[in-house]
Amino acid sequence: MEVHENTDAVLSCQFKTEKETNPRIEWKKKGKDIHFVYFDGKFTGSFAGRAKIEGATVTLHAVTQKDSGLYRCEVSAPADHTNLGEVNVTLNVLVPPHTPFCEVPSSVLSGASVELHCKDKLSVPPPTFLWYKDNKALSATHTPDIVYSMDTDTGTLKIKSVSKADSGQYRCEVSNRVGASKSSVAHHMKVIECTYNPVCLCVCLCVCLCNVCGFVEIGTLSVFSSSSLLSNHSSSFSNHSSSFSNHPSSFSNHPSSFSNHPSSSNHPSPIIFH
Repeated sequence: MEVHENTDAVLSCQFKTEKETNPRIEWKKKGKDIHFVYFDGKFTGSFAGRAKIEGATVTLHAVTQKDSGLYRCEVSAPADHTNLGEVNVTLNVLVPPHTPFCEVPSSVLSGASVELHCKDKLSVPPPTFLWYKDNKALSATHTPDIVYSMDTDTGTLKIKSVSKADSGQYRCEVSNRVGASKSSVAHHMKVIECTYNPVCLCVCLCVCLCNVCGFVEIGTLSVFSSSSLLSNHSSSFSNHSSSFSNHPSSFSNHPSSFSNHPSSSNHPSPIIFH
């Protein structure tokens, strides 16, 4: 049986005795373990205070997803010297869509592949997912002119090779037959176009590091152009060259340091480090 969340669920169990006026009634819930719902004339555990019994029929109030499962009613009549049998009831609590959680990268490099994920683990039955870009629904039908693929069962949107046109606001919507659809907030994805030069490589490295480290947004990146980098290095080299030309006497002022020791070839002097 199926019931909506936060409504009452009636678990029916009918029996008829001949002589027994006080039959033994037990309700159990089966899962990994078997738990008593009704035993020895009273409700147990989480069912206490939110359930009632009439004859052998149990009513659970304000059910939740945790109440879903297989229930078993067992009735015995000692005076009739018989077991009146068992009744199994499967309860499935239906849950309307919840606001989904989305994973959308804040930035991605042009030409790279990317996956966007949408999740709603609470809805029963599982919802259908639909992606929107700039408030326009993306088609789930694959055609030759579509460069993406969308799985409406898992909520994954894949773009094989992103381009500048893929930049925009992305959000996803979930729906099932139980209640109204729910949508996530929109997340902006920026596509960075890249060419193979030192400046772009620097930007690409920054983007990759930010994505790996988990930054949500990438601010403005200030980088020098390749020409300015070269000019800066050229000027620094010329500055160092002048430092040598300004001190030519550093070598000519000490010629005697070699001529004063003619015997140095025969008797090498010790090397002293200053």
